Amino acid sequence: MFGLVIFSGCELDEIENPNAPTVSSFAEGASEGDIMLLASGLEAVMRNDLAFHYDTVSILGREYYDLSGVDPRYTGELLKGPLDNNGFLTTRAYAAWYKVVKTANILIEAVENSVAGLSDAEKNDYYGYAKTLKAYALLMVANRQYDNGIRIDVADPDNLGPNVSYEEALTAIMSLLDEADAHLANGTEEFVSLSSGFDGFDTASTFSEFNRALAARVALYQDNDQMVLNLLEESFLDLDGDLYEGPAHVFGLTGNDILNAQFHVPLQSGQEFMVHPTWVADAANGDLRIEEKTIRFEDSTSFDGLTAIDQIAVYDKNTDPVYLIRNEELILIYAEANIGIDNDEAVEAINIVRNAAGLDDYSGSTDEQALIEEVLRQRRYSLLAEGHRWIDLRRLDRLNENYIPLDRDGDNIIDAFPTPFTEQLQ
Repeated sequence: MFGLVIFSGCELDEIENPNAPTVSSFAEGASEGDIMLLASGLEAVMRNDLAFHYDTVSILGREYYDLSGVDPRYTGELLKGPLDNNGFLTTRAYAAWYKVVKTANILIEAVENSVAGLSDAEKNDYYGYAKTLKAYALLMVANRQYDNGIRIDVADPDNLGPNVSYEEALTAIMSLLDEADAHLANGTEEFVSLSSGFDGFDTASTFSEFNRALAARVALYQDNDQMVLNLLEESFLDLDGDLYEGPAHVFGLTGNDILNAQFHVPLQSGQEFMVHPTWVADAANGDLRIEEKTIRFEDSTSFDGLTAIDQIAVYDKNTDPVYLIRNEELILIYAEANIGIDNDEAVEAINIVRNAAGLDDYSGSTDEQALIEEVLRQRRYSLLAEGHRWIDLRRLDRLNENYIPLDRDGDNIIDAFPTPFTEQLQ
């Protein structure tokens, strides 16, 4: 798939290669082998610039800083603004997520026009798979762009759909997930051939549980608590289960694979991705997540007026998986959605996460605001570097100096990435 396309804005151009199929050959008469290639390519292309996405949104949320000094824009433009609408901080992840969308669209079209003789159930497998991952990619880019909006319809590069608001985007993404789930309900148990990252989610019915988990996340962003709870019942939420259960991006050391770029060599110069000092200072005594997710340098490190001493260590090696969504997040979504509906149930869910982190049961106030604060606190520590803090503060009206430390004169709070310059021309 990497050799098939060049992405610019929302356009896709063919690369002529006599030794490989072209985009038009996929669209006009794909074989079963072509479709399998497209399906595996869709999963693979989702990892492109993944670390860049998580780094940028995590830095905006002051979860950690890049103090390596490799590029001063990470401590300058990204923390002070304004963000350049034609610079890589804006365009790079935007292009990466839309490449996922485009690959999904190609897969859908290839299945529609295939000469492979696929059964209706087999077609539903591919449709449900492609539309679920397409929705996931659109959600990721929508959360970056926020009020600046995104395009949902990019199937025809010569006739792109309009830029829609964040609320409209969430509605469209939920609709796409529902559409995908309807396909999965009529799919097969053999399903699409996926990597080991989807072990346990590799049949139509189990992949549907992943789909419903994503839908629950969208419903949370839509502030629809009852819908969240309904969707979680159909997801892989397990209050007694492994917190790290869930589908994941996987990496490898072979020549044709890529590594997890969010892994940083412990205590090594040039790897100074440093947790914000408040993340450690604000932690409860005995919180095991501090030791699990950070490594302390012997001396503090400084760059561009910023100083920290704890290196981020969410991943232990460069082949560790990166989860698309996992059970611990679902438990915290369940806790948040129950606030105001069943506060006792919310506390029970909170305690599952607290106890796993070595903390005693929650003993604070059980009024709604206090419980929201506690869920937000647990999300801060459990989901460090998983792309949530900046979004959580924004959706809960807490994207302010009480939650976002401004460490230097001139630092600012940025709530969205600008629309790329090339998109404004289309």
